[in-house]
Amino acid sequence: MKRALVSGGSGGIGAAICHELSRNGWEVIVHANANPERAADLVAQIAAAGGRAQCVCFNLVDGPQASSALAGLLKSGPIQGIVHNAGIHDDVPMAGMSARQWHSVIDVSLHGFFNLTQPLLLPMLRTRWGRIVALSSVSALIGNRGQANYAAAKAGLHGAVRSLALESGSRGVTVNCVAPGIIDTPMTAGLFDAARIERLVPLKRAGTPAEVAGLVGFLMSEQAGYITGQVVSINGGMA
Repeated sequence: MKRALVSGGSGGIGAAICHELSRNGWEVIVHANANPERAADLVAQIAAAGGRAQCVCFNLVDGPQASSALAGLLKSGPIQGIVHNAGIHDDVPMAGMSARQWHSVIDVSLHGFFNLTQPLLLPMLRTRWGRIVALSSVSALIGNRGQANYAAAKAGLHGAVRSLALESGSRGVTVNCVAPGIIDTPMTAGLFDAARIERLVPLKRAGTPAEVAGLVGFLMSEQAGYITGQVVSINGGMA
């Protein structure tokens, strides 16, 4: 059974991705930082549904801590699936943005991608099969007021993914981005009322975590073996 590590796996979209991958036959490693209890509960849910899962807790921003945790996981063999879902918001117009707000958001989304993926790459490449998916955002495609930090971090992932796809393709490893729009999660609750969603989204509704997870699950599958270096949008027609 192939193993997949999902960063930020205990969040709304992350949990849906973990369930989807488990249903698709992956053993899921649920990463958490601030919410280890929620990750442990998710592992129990997956096990109760007949899947295999475990949780791992470390700070993605801390390179040595991440490397140590991942080295421990690699003792059980290569990890052939990576979903970098972890990310944070700290929204404010750039004119009032502090250096801390700029760096903290980029640290988790962009630097976290490196800290998560780089230690796992060589073992994955040696198997000559792998799937890597990074969660981006519609903000990286069209921008968003108050999200210069978030849009910059996610847009940086696009360049990293396209370059890594070129480096990894000959070894059977695909690398893609999924860019969601407005998704109905606790993180977005209160940010978008029904009238605003209707104005912004041609399909006139928010997306669901399950819809994002279904796309991620496909890109992680054998059927998506000829898709790599792509940014795939799931945003109801916003961009």
